[in-house]
Amino acid sequence: MRTRDGATGLPLQTGALPWRVSDGRGLEVLLVTSRRSSRWLIPKGWPMLGKTLAAAAAQEAYEEAGVRGRIDPQPLGSFRHRKQHEILGAMEVSILVHGLAVEQELPVWPEIGQRDRQWLSLEAAAAKVESVALAGFMTEFGARVSSGQR
Repeated sequence: MRTRDGATGLPLQTGALPWRVSDGRGLEVLLVTSRRSSRWLIPKGWPMLGKTLAAAAAQEAYEEAGVRGRIDPQPLGSFRHRKQHEILGAMEVSILVHGLAVEQELPVWPEIGQRDRQWLSLEAAAAKVESVALAGFMTEFGARVSSGQR
């Protein structure tokens, strides 16, 4: 199980970029709030024993955002994120992101009441997240989808 980013040596987290194409609204992504700071971000978490990074990302999307769908086994890319760890304090991590084509949005999910979730256009989502790297990553994802790549 990978726990460090091979390129940066930073602790590794895995994340999902849940997305859908809506009639009249086009491409949208789903953001969630963090539990402690209520910052908007993508569902993410630590690698899970016995799961691929993609499967762990899909599990995080279910737990944090209440969505299920097709997870891309190939990561879209990665970005650095500064987080507040319960025990270790402030730390920088590398988040490896997998696209998740959402097929089901659940009315009840494990972390309901702990987080908010919101569907947004890529432009609105990029403006809402604090991470400049994540905002750029979403813009790049939109260009990939527009050109037929995922």
